Amino acid sequence: MSRRIESQKAIINCLPQKVYDFLSNFDNFGRLLPEQVVNWQSTGDSCSFEVKGLATLGLRITSKTPCTEIIMIGEGKLPFGFTLETFIRQSDTEQCHVQMVIDADMNPFIAMMAEKPLQNFVDMIVPKLKEEMEK
Repeated sequence: MSRRIESQKAIINCLPQKVYDFLSNFDNFGRLLPEQVVNWQSTGDSCSFEVKGLATLGLRITSKTPCTEIIMIGEGKLPFGFTLETFIRQSDTEQCHVQMVIDADMNPFIAMMAEKPLQNFVDMIVPKLKEEMEK
């Protein structure tokens, strides 16, 4: 059963190109993750990390549309498949809107346990991205 988990849209005071360039390289993505994430490893287009007490996860960029969209998929021994999409839209000459969306294929039992942490994840990443881009 597919579940869609959406972050709030953030208005970021920078050009879409800056956000796109930052998120297109997983070497940067690690700066957005919370302290519960350990053993971060990145190769640019893929990464792996451990969430303390939970599991080791991986992400790989599968598609990029310059300055508008980045699509990542989950990799490794995951209890469900998912994609993480980042949408970037120019809103003003010096601003853009950013939203992250997780589409996860979870059974109802896993959804009960995983939906809230996944929602917290995207709700935490987007404000950190805004902060990082506006430095």
